[in-house]
Amino acid sequence: MTDKKAQDDTLSDADLAITLGLLTAVEREDRVTQRSLASELGIALGLANSYLKRAARKGWIKVQQVPPNRYSYFLTPQGFSEKARLTGEYLTSSLTFFRRAKDQIGTALTDFSERDYRKVVLFGVSELAEIAALCALGMDIELVGIVDPFSGKDRFAGLPVARRVEDLPAAEAYLVTDVRRSQSCYDDLIARYGRTRVAAPRLLHIRQKPLAAADQGDEGRAS
Repeated sequence: MTDKKAQDDTLSDADLAITLGLLTAVEREDRVTQRSLASELGIALGLANSYLKRAARKGWIKVQQVPPNRYSYFLTPQGFSEKARLTGEYLTSSLTFFRRAKDQIGTALTDFSERDYRKVVLFGVSELAEIAALCALGMDIELVGIVDPFSGKDRFAGLPVARRVEDLPAAEAYLVTDVRRSQSCYDDLIARYGRTRVAAPRLLHIRQKPLAAADQGDEGRAS
């Protein structure tokens, strides 16, 4: 029973962020609706309902029906304590992620520099791109820009954002910072430029092809 409870209290990073966001929203506004919660947290309406039911079952929130057919949600004392606990856990998780990403991206950029690849393009607008921009500040590396066909931004982390790599100045190496399509992005870059010119942080858990297959791309192309 104890093991089951401990397992139930252990949240994934996504669960942690959603649960903390829910408790924060309820604390801020008692008349929050399932629809407004879903919109604020970026999740489906049904999923927002599931998280609300779970929070009520855990005793973190109290639900009161307000006519006509409306509900108000209130944070309980237990909910305040849980919110404080999750806030600490979230900050610790975020700091751990930042340190890991910084170390891995710094290593990738150092490897590029040692191969005399000084001009680097990032692929993907994300927190990883922001961390890469910070890492590059103290290195002999020039980040040319970010390629992201799905971003509506013109600039991000102080860098120009383009839909195609051809729209940026010529580069010599490429770093995957796309957190949603990292595998397909990596595979495409390897096929085009070869493995020595492409890198990705290990935390993206990218599957690498055998060396012979991965290096069939034209490593001499860097545009």
